[in-house]
Amino acid sequence: MPPRKSRTPTKESSPQLSLWSRLQVSSNHLREIAGVVLFLIGGLTLLTLLRVTSGTIGDLWANTLRILFGWGAFALPFFAIGAGAYLLRRGETTESNIAWGRIFAAEIFFTVFIAIVHLLTPATTGGALAQSGEGGGFIGYALSYGLASLMGSVATFIVLLVIGLLAIPGILGLSAVQLRQWSESLAARAEPAKPAPEKIPSESFPAPTPKPVAPFVQPARRPMPTPTEEPEEAAPLVRPAFGTKPPLKMAGMPQPILTPRARTRRRVAQLPPIDILDAANEAKYSSDEARRQGEIIVETLEHFGIPVELLEEEIRVGPTITQFGLRPGFVEVRGSDGKTQQRKVSVNRIVALQHDLELALARAPIRIEAPVPGRPIVGIEVPNQAISVVSLRGVMDSETFRNKRRKSTLAIALGRDVSGAPQVADLGAMPHLLIAGATGSGKSVCINAIVACLLFNNSPDDLRLIMVDPKRVELVNFNGIPHLLGPVVVNTDEVVPCLRWLTREMDHRFNLFAQEKVRNIDAFNDKMRKNDGDTMPYIVALIDELADLMLAAPEETEKLLTRLAQMARATGIHLVIATQRPSVDVVTGLIKANFPSRISFAVTSSVDSRVVLDTPGAEKLLGKGDMLYMANDSSKLFRLQGCFVSDDELSRLVHFWRDKAITDMRDIHTEPPWKDIGNGKESGDDTLIEEAIKIAADLDHLSISFLQRKLGIGYPRAARLMDQLEERGVVSPEDDGGKGRRVLKEEPAVTPKKKK
Repeated sequence: MPPRKSRTPTKESSPQLSLWSRLQVSSNHLREIAGVVLFLIGGLTLLTLLRVTSGTIGDLWANTLRILFGWGAFALPFFAIGAGAYLLRRGETTESNIAWGRIFAAEIFFTVFIAIVHLLTPATTGGALAQSGEGGGFIGYALSYGLASLMGSVATFIVLLVIGLLAIPGILGLSAVQLRQWSESLAARAEPAKPAPEKIPSESFPAPTPKPVAPFVQPARRPMPTPTEEPEEAAPLVRPAFGTKPPLKMAGMPQPILTPRARTRRRVAQLPPIDILDAANEAKYSSDEARRQGEIIVETLEHFGIPVELLEEEIRVGPTITQFGLRPGFVEVRGSDGKTQQRKVSVNRIVALQHDLELALARAPIRIEAPVPGRPIVGIEVPNQAISVVSLRGVMDSETFRNKRRKSTLAIALGRDVSGAPQVADLGAMPHLLIAGATGSGKSVCINAIVACLLFNNSPDDLRLIMVDPKRVELVNFNGIPHLLGPVVVNTDEVVPCLRWLTREMDHRFNLFAQEKVRNIDAFNDKMRKNDGDTMPYIVALIDELADLMLAAPEETEKLLTRLAQMARATGIHLVIATQRPSVDVVTGLIKANFPSRISFAVTSSVDSRVVLDTPGAEKLLGKGDMLYMANDSSKLFRLQGCFVSDDELSRLVHFWRDKAITDMRDIHTEPPWKDIGNGKESGDDTLIEEAIKIAADLDHLSISFLQRKLGIGYPRAARLMDQLEERGVVSPEDDGGKGRRVLKEEPAVTPKKKK
C-alpha cells in the first residue's frame, strides 16, 4: 500500500527583494532629500565665498565660482537655497510641476547681468578683471567681448539691456495678456473720470482670460451621487389643489440673453480693422459745370417772366445731384388804383416750370424743394452727368463718424448729402428704421452697409443680430458669424415664432430691469459692470422684405412689430425693416407710426412716396443709392447718396468673424432660440391659462379641440396649453381613449408610503 501523502500545506517561497528595491523611496522623499542637499550646498557655498570658513575643497570651489562668474558668484548660493526651500515646501503636497520656463528666464537674466557688469569695465582690463575673480568673470567677459567686437559697445549694451528686460516677465510668470490688462488698467486709472456714455462701447471692457460661454445663462446642475451613496427613494407624485400654480418653469420661456462679465473683457482688441474695406477713391466734384447750369436756370426763369437771383454760396455739388439755391425776385404788378407795386415772385410759379427746366438743362428728373427747410431760398436739384460712388470706408474714416462712434457703438454710416458731407446716424436713437424702395434702388446695399458698420464696432458680447431674408440672396451670406442668434431665417413660417421670441425676450429684460430698479439697458449694464455681473447685449433684428411676411401672417406680424417698436427701445432691441412694396396694406398706419426714422429710395409713384415719407418726392429719385432720409428728430428730408459696400468687402468682413468664432469664441448658434415656439395665434400665456382653468372648472372632460373653439387659438398653442394644465394638476395625463382628458376636481394630496 503506497504511503499516504501528507496534507500539511507547504510554505510558498517568498520572492527575494533586491538591494535597490529595498532602498527605493517615494518621489516625495526624494524631493525632500534633494531640497536638504541644495539647502546645505547653498549655505556652505555662501560661507566659503564670504571667507567665514576655509579649507582646501572649499577654497577651490569658491575660487572656481569667482573666476567663472565674478561678482555673480554670490547670487548662486541664494539660488540653491531658494531651490532647496521650494522643494522642501512642495514636498508636503502630492505632486507639483516645476516651472522650467521661469528657471530658463532666470538663467538668461543672470547671464545678461554678468555680461553687462563686465561690459561696463574698460576693455583693456576686462581679461585681467575676470582672472582675478571680479566683474562678470570669464563667462561675462566672453559674452560681452564677443558681442562688442561684432556690434560695438553701445549696441551690445542696448541689446543686452533689452534681453534682460524681456526676461523679467518670464521670471515673474506674466503672460502677454496679463501685461496688456495691467497696462490698460494703469491707463484707465491715469485718465480723468468721464461720465457714462449713452451706449456701451466695446473699448470700455478690459480683457482677461477667455472663457467659453453659451448665449443663455444655464442654471446650476445638481451633482451626481457617488457610488457609495444610497439613492434617495423617489416620492410619489403629489397633485396640487385644483387651479393652484406650482413653481414650475414653463416650456418655451427661456432666460434672457446675458453676457458673462469675464467673457466681455476678453474681446477689447479683437474688432476688425478698417483695412478690410477697400480704400476710398471718390471723385472730386467740379464746380465749373455747376455754374454753367445755374446760368441756364436763371435765363430760363427770366424768359418766363420770373426774376431770380442765383446765390453762389448756395451751389452745392454732391456725388449724385447739384443743388442750386435761388432767391425769388420782385415783379411789378398794377393794382386796382392803377399804380404799380413791387411783389415777390410766388414760389408756386417756380415749381410749375419744372418740366421747362428739365428741357432747358437736358436733365431729368429735376426735384424742386420750395422752400429749403431752414433757409429762405428755393432749392433746385439737378442730376449730375455721372453719379459718383460713395464708399463705406470714406464715410467711416470721417471725423463725423468717429465723433458719433465715441458716443454710441450703434453708429451707422448713411452716405453723403448734396454738398458731399458725410451723414451718420445712431441706430440706438432712431430707435427703429423703415427702408422702402423699388427693386434695384439700393435697399439691400443699404442694409449691408448698416450690418457692416455694426460688425466693425461691436463684438458678439455687445451685439446680437437676427436676420430675416425671404429672398435668400442677400443676408444669407452672413451665416456663420458669431453675432447671429441663429441662422438667417429664410422661411416665412419661422418669422412669426422669431418675432414672438423677441417679444418674450423684451418682457424678460423688463423683468430684470424691475428687479435691479433701473430704467433701460444702459443703466442695467452700468450697474452690472460696477457689481461685476453679467451684462446685456443689444439685439438688432433686420428684415429684408416685409411684404412677404404681411402676406403670410398679416395680423400676427403687425401686432408683434408694433409691440416691439413701441416698447423695445429701452431694452436695447432695435428693428430695421425693408420693403419694395410700400403700399398701405404692407406699411400700415400702426407700423408707420412707430417708425419715425425712415429711408425711401426711388419708388414708382408719388402714392408710395406719401406712404413712406408722408410727402411726394421719392418718385423723382435717380436710383442706385439715391435716397431721402427722414430723421426721428426732424421733419426735414435729407437727400443722400447711400454708402456702397462690395461683395468682396463683405466677404472679408464675414471671414474675419468666422475665423474668430472658430479659433477662440466657439459660439456659432446652429439652433435658434425660437425653434420650439409655435406659429399659431396666441395671447398672453398667463391670461390663456387662467381662462382655460375657468373653462375646465365646469367640465368633466376637456379636449384640445374644445380649447381651440373656446379660446380662438390654433392647434399647436392649444396642445401646449393642455400640457401646461396637466403640469398644474388641472387635467389627467393623456390616455388612448381619444375622449379628451379627465378634469381633476380638488383631489386630496397623496401621502408617500413609509419604507419598510
